[in-house]
Amino acid sequence: QVQLVESGGGLVQAGGSLRLSCAASGRTSRNYAMAWFRQAPGKEREFVAAITWTGGSTYYADSVKGRFAISRNSAKNTVFLQMNSLKPEDTAVYYCAARDGSYYRTDEPGYDYWGQGTQVTGSS
Repeated sequence: QVQLVESGGGLVQAGGSLRLSCAASGRTSRNYAMAWFRQAPGKEREFVAAITWTGGSTYYADSVKGRFAISRNSAKNTVFLQMNSLKPEDTAVYYCAARDGSYYRTDEPGYDYWGQGTQVTGSS
């Protein structure tokens, strides 16, 4: 089992920046890719960004490309989501996810472990 704990959410004005963190613990000796998803009020959860085990490859949803950046630390047990130029439509609960294996996927069923989520609110 892998446990994921997100932090860093909050309220930010439109155009501002925020950095989310997700710390992994438990059975982290195996390779695992990680991703961020989000769920806005009244909407389904959607993919935001993903990163491979090595950190050498990333992938983004079109809606955040060029504004968000996903990365992971050298120990590979923490993943970050740097969010710049935030918009009110970025308001959502952001979830961290991990999957066994080195490469990412962009669909929810592709992930084995989930965090509890952290609220991000972009004000206009």
